[in-house]
Amino acid sequence: MRPTPGATPAASRANWAGNIVFRAARLHTPATVEALRATVAAGDRVRVLGSGHSFNALADTTGDLVSVAGLPATVDIDAEARAAEVSGGLRFAGFTAALHRAGLALHNLGSLPHISLAGACATGTHGSGAGNGSIATAVRALELVTADGSSLTLERGDEGFDGAVVSLGALGVVTRATLDLVPSFDVRQWVYEGLRGAVLRERFDEVLTAAYSVSLFTRWRADEIEQVWLKQRVGDPVPATEGTTGDAPGTWLGARLADGPRHPVPGMDPAHCTVQGGETGPWHERLPHFRAQFTPSNGDELQSEYFVAREDGPAAYEALRAVADRIAPVLQVGEIRAVAATGLWLDPAHGRDSVAFHFTWVQDLEAVTPALAAIEEALAPFAVRPHWGKVFLMGGDRLRELYPRFDDFRALAARLDPEGVFRNELTCDFFGWELGG
Repeated sequence: MRPTPGATPAASRANWAGNIVFRAARLHTPATVEALRATVAAGDRVRVLGSGHSFNALADTTGDLVSVAGLPATVDIDAEARAAEVSGGLRFAGFTAALHRAGLALHNLGSLPHISLAGACATGTHGSGAGNGSIATAVRALELVTADGSSLTLERGDEGFDGAVVSLGALGVVTRATLDLVPSFDVRQWVYEGLRGAVLRERFDEVLTAAYSVSLFTRWRADEIEQVWLKQRVGDPVPATEGTTGDAPGTWLGARLADGPRHPVPGMDPAHCTVQGGETGPWHERLPHFRAQFTPSNGDELQSEYFVAREDGPAAYEALRAVADRIAPVLQVGEIRAVAATGLWLDPAHGRDSVAFHFTWVQDLEAVTPALAAIEEALAPFAVRPHWGKVFLMGGDRLRELYPRFDDFRALAARLDPEGVFRNELTCDFFGWELGG
């Protein structure tokens, strides 16, 4: 492929964590959709780079990287339809405040407002809440540039739509997404400390449904949840128990209300985190764990996440406790969240209400690999599915057994990208493809 205007060398470019150095000869940042279409049409091998927050080689290629961050940033809100058309390259921090000013909101957000809309949807990224589907479930339409450089719009209900939203970048370049919105809402957030593991096992569903969004943080060093973050929609009932302090109970299921702001990783500055202590704020400033104006860390980490059916959550927690001695020495912090079932073919929560076990590791893959092997073996009886954009060991043979619509996705990819332009080594492993089409 000949260099095009706006193309820059990409060989020295790395992902956010710095553990993946992209091998592409060029990075293209077209300023118009027309230029993007020309770039894709001229390419033999193309992958899309979002905000770089994937921890594996999902975005890597020996061909050309394309970013949509240079396309015009647009947020077109239709208040009457409760919908917004948003540029795929926008990061959540770049458009959620505009939705709020219009009196509207997304139903859910991830932990970081720093990631891009298209990238988050393509990998099945989610927030928390037993009643909340992944971010991708808000998508009602997609506009993408396909392998021959043409533009395609898919709407909910169209053939292949449920396969196109979480697509791992294997179908095309998403330029815009139309999102379902809900009326704007306010959220209050509290942190509790010292929830005993025995209580969690006995009252697992009660804990994970205690608020609109619930996150449990543990370093797997003891049979204890060190921090419970409860994000309550204003107007919803506060979990009731003994000893209230202000609007929140002083203790809850034996855990103590924190006496000040907390960071999930002990010793880290809580100023980087969203406001706690029950102070009311808009949804986009409370549902993430971290504030948009701060980088949540220096990127010196790896991340993994594994999904099991929610009904298997207590048993999965027990199985992980049994290998905690392999996990704790290389872990910065772990998080447990609930995610509602979706119908999206490659969403890790496809077809089942899920519990997601997240791990933020030290940045040493060699040291972390034995822990990954122990986790995947421990959770194998629960048909565990990994997060597509994080570090895991499971290969395509196993992954293909876990998704009932896997073959449908392969057929959709064969129709939209018959020459395999958007394939790379990792997606070929996942789907059993040949790299050359």
